[in-house]
Amino acid sequence: MILVTGSTGFIGRKFIEKLETNSLEYRLLLPPGTVSGTLPKGKNYDIVLSSMEDSGSLRTAFNQVDTVFHLAGVEREGLKADLTQFEIRNLETFTDIAKKAGVNRFYYLSHLGADKNSAYGLLKAKGRGEEIVKKSGLQYTIFRSSILFGEGDHFTQSIARLIEKFLGFFFLPGEGQVLMQPLWVDDFVTAMIWSMDIPGALNQIIEIGGPEQLSYREIALQVGQAMGKNVNFLNISPVQYSFFTQMVENNMKNPPINVYWMDYLAENRTTALDSMSRIFEINPARMKLKLAHLKGKQRNL
Repeated sequence: MILVTGSTGFIGRKFIEKLETNSLEYRLLLPPGTVSGTLPKGKNYDIVLSSMEDSGSLRTAFNQVDTVFHLAGVEREGLKADLTQFEIRNLETFTDIAKKAGVNRFYYLSHLGADKNSAYGLLKAKGRGEEIVKKSGLQYTIFRSSILFGEGDHFTQSIARLIEKFLGFFFLPGEGQVLMQPLWVDDFVTAMIWSMDIPGALNQIIEIGGPEQLSYREIALQVGQAMGKNVNFLNISPVQYSFFTQMVENNMKNPPINVYWMDYLAENRTTALDSMSRIFEINPARMKLKLAHLKGKQRNL
């Protein structure tokens, strides 16, 4: 039995669709108050409702579970997110209960650039989370992924919303030269499934990314092309961009970006270009070929 957290999120929904395709038995751990309508339709799910602080309910969730995919995250909540609580204290509780329940394998989703000594809050929290998993006594696989994209994502659709608004200008921190390696979410969830049968993935940190390294400016251009829109760039300093993200989050309902957006753009987020083909024998899709979900859609801030 596989236990999955974060199943109502962008990655989680794609992941459980892949579990279904592969006829794998799984259970979903959802926080109380979750709207089940966000799950893919057409199935009666095995669900346990529990917060990460409720040890009693968490123990119930681990009944007959041998593998955990911890895909939940809170960074989309921006200023409301308590990274220390979720990525450290809650994770310590979660891995401790998993260990006592006899879980054989624990998967943790991290980011390229994660480092417990990072100056950036999100990357520092993920780095500390990695340390907790490694020291838990569980057999683990940690995925440090590049930016993931696809229908329903936060990344490309946020860029699309920024292109449509703000007086026709798209703000670039530091001329938008930071490099990213966007990875199509379908390729990523396939790699996670296949990793269960790869002995070399055990007790490893695996860094993976897409087949090309693109600057933030190039990514915005590709998104604009997919939308059928021209992109008018305005270069600002990273400090000014940080203030911009805070302004957007503080003054807009359902903001397209938040304070952690700058963590994504603070430094290059890349790894070996052959990571997917070398480790998983997957030839990942190029970004421009998988942006059809952006065409003709209206986005309102």
